[in-house]
Amino acid sequence: MNRKQKKLLWRIIAGAVLFIAALILTHTVLELPWWGELILYAGIYLISGIDPLRKAVVNISHGQIFDENFLMCIATIGAFIIGEYHEAVEVILFYQVGSLFESVAVGKSRKAVTDLMDICPDEATVIRDGKRETVEPDEVEIGEHIIVAAGERIALDGIVRSGISSVDTAALTGEAVPVQVQAGDAVLSGCINMSGTIEVEVTKPAGESTAAKILELVEESASRKAKTEAFITKFARYYTPCVVIGAVLLALVPPLFTGFAFKEWIFRALTFLIVSCPCALVISVPLSFFGGIGCASKNGILVKGSNYIEVLSRTKTVVMDKTGTLTKGTFTVTAVHPVEMEEKELLRYAAYAEAESAHPIAKSLRSAFGEELNYALLSEQTETAGHGVAARVAGVPVVAGKAAYLEGMGISCAAAKEIGTVVHVAVNGVYAGYLVVSDMLKEDAEETVEGLRAAGADKIVMLTGDRREVGGAIAEQLGLDAVFAELLPGDKVAHMQRLKEELGENGSLIFVGDGMNDAPVLAQSDAGAAMGALGSDAAIEAADVVLMDDKPSKLVLAIRIARKTMRIAKQNIAFALAVKGAVLILSALGYANMELAVFADVGVSVLAILNAMRTGKN
Repeated sequence: MNRKQKKLLWRIIAGAVLFIAALILTHTVLELPWWGELILYAGIYLISGIDPLRKAVVNISHGQIFDENFLMCIATIGAFIIGEYHEAVEVILFYQVGSLFESVAVGKSRKAVTDLMDICPDEATVIRDGKRETVEPDEVEIGEHIIVAAGERIALDGIVRSGISSVDTAALTGEAVPVQVQAGDAVLSGCINMSGTIEVEVTKPAGESTAAKILELVEESASRKAKTEAFITKFARYYTPCVVIGAVLLALVPPLFTGFAFKEWIFRALTFLIVSCPCALVISVPLSFFGGIGCASKNGILVKGSNYIEVLSRTKTVVMDKTGTLTKGTFTVTAVHPVEMEEKELLRYAAYAEAESAHPIAKSLRSAFGEELNYALLSEQTETAGHGVAARVAGVPVVAGKAAYLEGMGISCAAAKEIGTVVHVAVNGVYAGYLVVSDMLKEDAEETVEGLRAAGADKIVMLTGDRREVGGAIAEQLGLDAVFAELLPGDKVAHMQRLKEELGENGSLIFVGDGMNDAPVLAQSDAGAAMGALGSDAAIEAADVVLMDDKPSKLVLAIRIARKTMRIAKQNIAFALAVKGAVLILSALGYANMELAVFADVGVSVLAILNAMRTGKN
């Protein structure tokens, strides 16, 4: 507990001890006059309940009259006026116990989010004029070099220039497995350097770093309320004045028409006021959403507001991009089919032929060969964009490319059986075989589709600009409901509009992409989730939900967290309204005492808060 909470705890303990002592004295030892009991219990009341009184006065001075502090003070002061001294002290003591519990619970639920505030270090060690200086991150310029020792948190985004280490990215991705980094690798602010000292060249100023952007998102998320949360806030604004008017009418009208004593009806009205405090709703419902956002952030999922928690919970249709979302976005040689030569030899000729090409497929061929190229062996290299390359390798003519490219030279090519980009190779005018280059599925792609179905998604669709046979093969492998291939950006928007119309108002349509060039499609979705690429600026800015570790399966977790959050929020609303409604009726009829009223207020609040805290756990 913090200092303020400890102070409240001591007041509660002191008030409780004095209250018990006063009850024993006044019932067994002393027989005080009414004014003596009033002074005794009023003193105990002030010791334990001065905070609600002070808050009520301050709020009234600011024009905020109808809140739980006002209701509690009116009820307890009214109890003093009609001579129910010990009832007033009991109520304020239990109310303060509830307030303390609420404060501790809220602090605990906020911890998952507020822990993010520690991801931005207060200082960085920068190298200037050959010397190390400790400065604030804001003072470091782009291009300067900072030193990050083992155990330190990286202060700014940059590129490792020297040193080898492992980096803990859990603060950003939720993943506990460290990432190995060395010279040339990018590192992000907020991550912890686990082992060796590294020197990092800064690529972004402090205000634009990944950690700063994440903190900005977390701060903004609180202002984007879900419809349920906004309704509760609005409900409490009108509900509290209504119950105050109801209590006044309950205290005055029945005695005037029935002849019963005013004291009895005033007591009922005060009990009515205590029951009617909306604490359970106005605290537990926002706390549920905040806990859900915190649980998501702890797992490397950034949700930009509780409104998107509500949208995710209603997910029925999921539309997914292919490259970078379901696939890794990197080409790999998946098959080698030589003709009258070894696989390694075919790879060697293909790698040398593509040695000077910057195309991703050429890079994948060189990577598959796995040996350093001797460029002295290469000559007469020419490239026909989109078709293929020709070169001499150690004086031998080599051609590599599409079947049509080789057939145009009079070389017949074999028919490829595998799905992917096929690179045919001819050596010295003779067909030598072909290689298949594919964009590999992510390890959790199948798990993602299965998880989405288990989480309630009725339709899973893939939109891609890739060839039909490639898109179809992936869709069949993953068991998708539909795939639309060879699409331009405008085509994707048209398909999204149609899918949205088919869904209607029965649920939410979620789009999942890489966040780089999907802005038009994101606009058609109810919520867009982007692969964060460990802090991709485009992803963080474009999407409503950011999956920081590029794992599409995290969307399944996000939906589960959202549905759990909504379920708990609705449970709290139903429970609080049911209990309060029943006790309000009992108090109006004279069957509820102040102890039951305290349970309907403080007890229900505590139970609702305990329930809300479950959203902070997976």
